[in-house]
Amino acid sequence: MSDWRTANKLREAEEAEEAREALRAALRRAGIQLPSMDVRPTTRADGAGYALVSLGDCAPVVARDLAAAIERGAAR
Repeated sequence: MSDWRTANKLREAEEAEEAREALRAALRRAGIQLPSMDVRPTTRADGAGYALVSLGDCAPVVARDLAAAIERGAAR
């Protein structure tokens, strides 16, 4: 793999980790915790890499709390 592709994958992973931590902090301020949130590196069919923030599974009560927090924010 070329150096630029490796560097791009690392940058994408770092950006995804930063986004995950920003989301985790915002959710914490709203009293919500998604314990299985993580970053998953992925490769497209053309070989280009990127990373996704996976929100993971949560209990129904957490999903309702998350929906309520989004609704409150949308109502502003």
